[in-house]
Amino acid sequence: MRLQRTYPVACLSLAIITSSSFATAEAMHSVVTPPSCSNNQGEPVLFISRSGLQGQVAAGMANRDTDGNPVIYRMNYDTAAPAFQRFIDFHECAHHQVGHVDQPHPPRNSFEHLMNESIADCVAILRVREEANESYAAILDDLKTAMTRVGFPKSSTDSRMSNVINCYENYGSSAEFIEGVLNQSKAD
Repeated sequence: MRLQRTYPVACLSLAIITSSSFATAEAMHSVVTPPSCSNNQGEPVLFISRSGLQGQVAAGMANRDTDGNPVIYRMNYDTAAPAFQRFIDFHECAHHQVGHVDQPHPPRNSFEHLMNESIADCVAILRVREEANESYAAILDDLKTAMTRVGFPKSSTDSRMSNVINCYENYGSSAEFIEGVLNQSKAD
């Protein structure tokens, strides 16, 4: 039996909104094509779009479906700018790539949970740098705005922004980072 790790919509990294992304006729965006994503076991990850209860929030969730297949649920993506849609996809894909989905989910807001989210953010921004670099500035702006809007304290927002910027500026490729995380997991 596989353990399933679920990243609920309420999770810090998933509640993605921007001041220009509210669900109005003027703010609707085209949904970007999902990126290539395989988990740490080489299984392809399927992206599934769903409508959420709150049409003003774009979110993603990495999980396994009822048949055990790796999936990413994309909710309300048309309410987010394309750069943020890509960041969410890369972030959720990262949870599959480093094996978080197949590990027991740590308690919410525990050190382990926050570390998993920081790792996923790092992989996501490295993939932005590699595959969609023109969206880096937009992601930083939208991430700060989103976190402020949903009520996270400035210290949380500043910490997350610092992590994303540090990863972008100081780390090698996403593949090297993922390999390092997987090797560290094996050593623990």
